[in-house]
Amino acid sequence: RELWDLSEIALKEERSAAFLAKVLADEGFAVETGVAGMPTAFVASWGEGRPVIGVLAEYDALPGVGNAAVPKRAPREDGVTAGQGCGHNLFGAASVTGAIAVKRAMEWLSLPGTVRLYGTPAEETVVGKVYMARDGLFDDLDAAIDWHPGTETGTRNQPGRAMNSFTVEYFGQAAHGAVDPWNGRSALDAVEMLNYGVNMMREHVKPTTRIHYVIPDGGDAPNVVPEYAKVWYYVRDLDRASVEDYYARILDIATGAAMATRTEHKVTLTTGVHAYLLNRPLQEAMQANLDFVGGPDFTEEDQAFAKELQAFLGVEEKGLEGEIKPLKDEPEPPGGGSTDVAEVSRIAPAASLSVTTAAAGIPWHSWATSASHGTEGSVRGAEVAAKVLALTAMDLLLKPK
Repeated sequence: RELWDLSEIALKEERSAAFLAKVLADEGFAVETGVAGMPTAFVASWGEGRPVIGVLAEYDALPGVGNAAVPKRAPREDGVTAGQGCGHNLFGAASVTGAIAVKRAMEWLSLPGTVRLYGTPAEETVVGKVYMARDGLFDDLDAAIDWHPGTETGTRNQPGRAMNSFTVEYFGQAAHGAVDPWNGRSALDAVEMLNYGVNMMREHVKPTTRIHYVIPDGGDAPNVVPEYAKVWYYVRDLDRASVEDYYARILDIATGAAMATRTEHKVTLTTGVHAYLLNRPLQEAMQANLDFVGGPDFTEEDQAFAKELQAFLGVEEKGLEGEIKPLKDEPEPPGGGSTDVAEVSRIAPAASLSVTTAAAGIPWHSWATSASHGTEGSVRGAEVAAKVLALTAMDLLLKPK
């Protein structure tokens, strides 16, 4: 709930990261802060020698989706407008709890090995783990485990999508929009031409492709020709090669928009990720522990909140789905999203878990999930996750084969 109250967005999670780092330091972990050039990234280690087991923690919120922990649209009384629409408050808390449980068990059993909690910021902008991977922070791991809040409970069995995140900035000439517009060169026109070209391109991409954008800066006043404008893009597909192909095509469109509007432009590739690399032995170990722990034991009050929220949104009033999905023999079709956990999975064997923390059918990354992730019902999902992470880490320590 402390992380939910803070709800700090990507790379600004100063208090959230400090809070979790202190919890771990007080437990006896050696904590290194500000790793990989990011003030809100940290690594907390306990033990020595091999195997080295990594537990990943996230804690960033999303801008503009804050809500009171009530089943209707209502602003928070403290004025915080960001919100935990992806449940990273629970993600961070349960991962830290799981790592502490492993440390205590290792002490009790006098087990060799190292448990390492990675405080990874800015997952929502797909930044944190990419730069930590770049700096080699995962290179000595024997395995990595994590989880994610969701609307269902089961072991991850789909790879997601590769992705590029980049911005295009245009630089033009300001002028009066009515008195002498002929003296202006509109950077906003260039952004709009780029977006129009990309939207025309959508007819000619594969059904697996996802392209979306926002305009963080489009000018200041209608009567001033904008001399600066900026657009931020995500491009996704099933593999890196497809993403790079579409990325190159969009860069060509961006150049054309600059030429057409007589503006200059600059492209900044912020980050790129692969699809997640599944590891069957780890998946099976995680699923066995999930079956052992069982799904979240939601109360009547939890279900009532979920159904009231669903009714407010006009979706089927199914409540919270706590039953465990079986692990299928083959990977399932990729979901629409991407994650920087994928970069860890390309360096060390990795497995991930989803546990129900919000009502079925509600929009993710929204005020509704932010509201849900401030409730006691969502914590019941996080408790399941902490137990499964701890048990899976213990399997890795005790059963190295």
